[in-house]
Amino acid sequence: MTPRARVERALGGGHGPVVPFTIYEAFVHPCLAEREMRNRGMCIVQRLPVFKTHRPNVRTTAHTWWEGDRKFTRTQHETPRGTLTSLTEDAGFTTWRHELLLKRPEDYAAIRFFLADEVYEADYGPMTQADIDFDGDAICRANFGLEPLQELISGSVMAMEQFCEEWMERRDEVLSLYRILVENRRKIYPIVAASPAGHANYGGNVTPEIIGPQVFEEYYLPHYHEAAEVMHRHGKLIGCHFDANNRIIASAIASTPLDYIEAFTPAPDTDMTLAEARAAWPGKVLWINYPSSAHLRPDAEVEQIAVNLCEEANGIDGLLFAITEDMPAGRWQNSCRAIMTGLERHAQEHAWRYG
Repeated sequence: MTPRARVERALGGGHGPVVPFTIYEAFVHPCLAEREMRNRGMCIVQRLPVFKTHRPNVRTTAHTWWEGDRKFTRTQHETPRGTLTSLTEDAGFTTWRHELLLKRPEDYAAIRFFLADEVYEADYGPMTQADIDFDGDAICRANFGLEPLQELISGSVMAMEQFCEEWMERRDEVLSLYRILVENRRKIYPIVAASPAGHANYGGNVTPEIIGPQVFEEYYLPHYHEAAEVMHRHGKLIGCHFDANNRIIASAIASTPLDYIEAFTPAPDTDMTLAEARAAWPGKVLWINYPSSAHLRPDAEVEQIAVNLCEEANGIDGLLFAITEDMPAGRWQNSCRAIMTGLERHAQEHAWRYG
């Protein structure tokens, strides 16, 4: 089986000879170790957009400069309702956001225009080409963007602490943005569903301690249902990147039509074990993130933890291991090799059981 075929079988709720091991494209680099692990079955997850976003009535300009070895970008959006600015800093595979769009209550009108002006255009070329280029060594994933409310919490509009203040002080204004984002996402669902991607993530990075179960059920669950209905009609799978402490929203997640839970990180890094997640989400595929803290352990322990997690899962149907968070510098090669060795060892020890 190709690495991609292993992943697809597990995403369908089945299993191959070995529990699949995947890694985001941003965390792996072409080298001898990477080639070796691809030959052993490691599958690269290519996260690619399948649509373009245009704002025909907003004039956007950007100014970039360097301060020593730090690269900053000031972006300006001119709308008929006012001008919005943001300040970001490049930081390797991520971006530090020093200033976001909302700076004062008067900015809400401009932000409403900015969001409502979005127009979406299908763009399937990059994913189609990636499927050809990587063949069976990678699987391509589409993305809907963040959930409407999550976009306001961890997107480009406001910082998380600022969201908490605005939710208490100016909730009507926050909800006016939320409603625009709901309509925007509804325009994206059919574009993603008709794309070459066999699966897509809807949002994630939900912080239950910030929103609580009630807000999650009222402002998140309906959108998983809407998107899943469109995806399933096209024979596609949908999941979410739940990588935080999920215990207080576990029952709500179980009630969703999501096919897989991606980036779930078992204890001790979060408040749920893999066994508890299996029990809480029966019938859902678990695409887990190997616990980030374990990368600091010796290779033999990294390997044994992989074996232990497979045992804890009580069956390997619908189980995948992944690297979805950054690893300590200098550890990715040895750690990933050790994880794969653990998965292979588990497969050998249980060949009689799983075939």
